[in-house]
Order: sequence, then structure tokens, then C-alpha cells
Amino acid sequence: MSQQILQLVEQSSLKEKVDAFGIGDTVDVHTKIQEGVKERIQIFSGIVIAKSGSGTREMFVVRRIVAGEGVERKFPIHSPRIDKIEVKRRSVIRRAKLYFLRERSGKAVRLKERRIK
Repeated sequence: MSQQILQLVEQSSLKEKVDAFGIGDTVDVHTKIQEGVKERIQIFSGIVIAKSGSGTREMFVVRRIVAGEGVERKFPIHSPRIDKIEVKRRSVIRRAKLYFLRERSGKAVRLKERRIK
């Protein structure tokens, strides 16, 4: 009973159209940033290394290298702060989580590109 009530409450905060992307994809996450009364969009681009959760609690982790230092950011998929998720490149992967990329640097971080017909 309580599970059904929880699903009904969560249904209102789910996005109707969620951008399709997977682990290993290189994405641009367009995030709304509020600065005082102004609102702007900031783009965080990197490789999706993990997805977790379900429903409104579904999250994904994006990793990129900035000035030689690895930066990871975790985003909720159904957040109203996320404007859109743009897939730049798809990769061939064989793992559910790409945490092994944390120890790699330079050319070792590259993933094999998946060709789509």
C-alpha cells in the first residue's frame, strides 16, 4: 500500500521526455544556474561512468579532466535544473560501472567508439 502511494507522489515529478544515453557515452549536460535574479545555462561535458537508482531517485555520474585533474559530478536525471542531456559520442563498453577510468590518464582514458547505422 505505501509503495503505491509513493509511486503516485513520484509520478508528478518525473519528466515526460528523458534523453536516452548510456554508460560510456560522452555527453553535454546543460544545467540551469541561478545567479541572483538571473538564470543561465552551464554545460558540463564528460563521460558517463555510472548510473544508479530508479524513478525520481535515478542518478548518473559524469567524469571529465580539468587541468590534469579528474572532476566527477553526480546529476539526478529528473531534476528540473537539468535543461537537456546531449549525447556527443557513444562508446563500446562491457561494464556497468566505469570506475577503472579513475586510475587512468591521457590516452588510456579513451574508449572505443560505437558506430550507429
